[in-house]
Amino acid sequence: MSTKRHVLVTGATGQQGGAVAAALLVRGHRVTALTRKPDGEGARRLASAGAEIRAGDLGDAASARQAAEGVDTMFLMGNSYEAGPEEETRQGITAADAAKAAGIGHLIYSSVGDANKNTGVPHFESKLRVERHIAGLDIPYTVSAPVAFMENAVAPWGIAGLRQGVHAFALPPGRALQLVAVADIGAFVAALAERREQVFGRRFDIAGDELTGEDQAKILSQAIGRPIAYQELPIAAMRAQSEDMALMFEWFDRTGYSADIAGLRRNFPEVGWHSFADWARGFDWSVIDRAP
Repeated sequence: MSTKRHVLVTGATGQQGGAVAAALLVRGHRVTALTRKPDGEGARRLASAGAEIRAGDLGDAASARQAAEGVDTMFLMGNSYEAGPEEETRQGITAADAAKAAGIGHLIYSSVGDANKNTGVPHFESKLRVERHIAGLDIPYTVSAPVAFMENAVAPWGIAGLRQGVHAFALPPGRALQLVAVADIGAFVAALAERREQVFGRRFDIAGDELTGEDQAKILSQAIGRPIAYQELPIAAMRAQSEDMALMFEWFDRTGYSADIAGLRRNFPEVGWHSFADWARGFDWSVIDRAP
């Protein structure tokens, strides 16, 4: 077993940060979870799992610096959906500066796949600005850049469609998209924390599978045990809700993610990468039959 690390995990009460905290704890590392709601349900769950809870706000320089004191590794992520792209960038830069000031030995930043390839997607560009700032800080860092989450299929809007026998997405049915299980993101970040010097200064796009919407629907049909049909949502409907999201789906259709899935499985076997079928078989589909 590698050296035990003390990792400050931001976003720990959310989906991705929670997966990172869980993976680190399972592997015996010490986790300090940063949250603005230390008395909330998510924080209580983390504490019961063995994490130390630390109150703080990434957007406040003094708070971020205080949170970063006394740990050797920091997992930093933003949330453009909650804060907006511009604020996500500001918070990320503030937190990265705090990590440097506190003498963090390894900063692991969560970006998004292909953000460094001129996508023109606002919430990709916001993360790229943080990446570039971190690269100029002269501190040990690694970028973990996940693609679309497999769990998007069971987000509230996704579950509503599945109850009606539909898997809906704003892409043509034959357009393949790379996906990653949230648990694999957590396991990958834990691997980065353990490998440390081996991954300094490197950027990794991470994905576990690549398949079309039609193929996703077939896998969901098998896993759920009822017919699920793929439905292409019009991009105009997406644009009516969010220009940012519409631009992302247009980029998905035009270019798409480009993670080296075979290379990841070969070079990071300890992650135990999930295919979409693996993930679907392991999900508790009783949620489909519960009242919305």
